Formats: sequence, C-alpha cells, structure tokens
Amino acid sequence: MYAVIWRLLPGPAWVRVLLVLILVAAVLHSLATWIFPWVNTIVDNQEVTVGAP
Repeated sequence: MYAVIWRLLPGPAWVRVLLVLILVAAVLHSLATWIFPWVNTIVDNQEVTVGAP
C-alpha cells in the first residue's frame, strides 16, 4: 500500500518525503480537530472500573 502511495507522488525523493510529511501532518491535524472530539462525546470515560485485588 505504501509503495503505491510512493509511486503516485510526483518529483524526486526529497519532494516525496516532504509531501509525505505534509500528508501525515494533515491527517494528524484532522484527527485531533474532528475525530478525537467526536469519539470523546460517544465514549463515556467516567465509568471506568478497575478491579481491586
């Protein structure tokens, strides 16, 4: 899968590395901005049970 993405990116290797870093940053930013807050509203983290020995 990563080889396909690498072949689809234009330019020499250093441009591809730069584009991959930009894409990874965009995905992480999207996750932190929209996905994680949305999941936090669904998951109730107040009902955590830790078993006592």
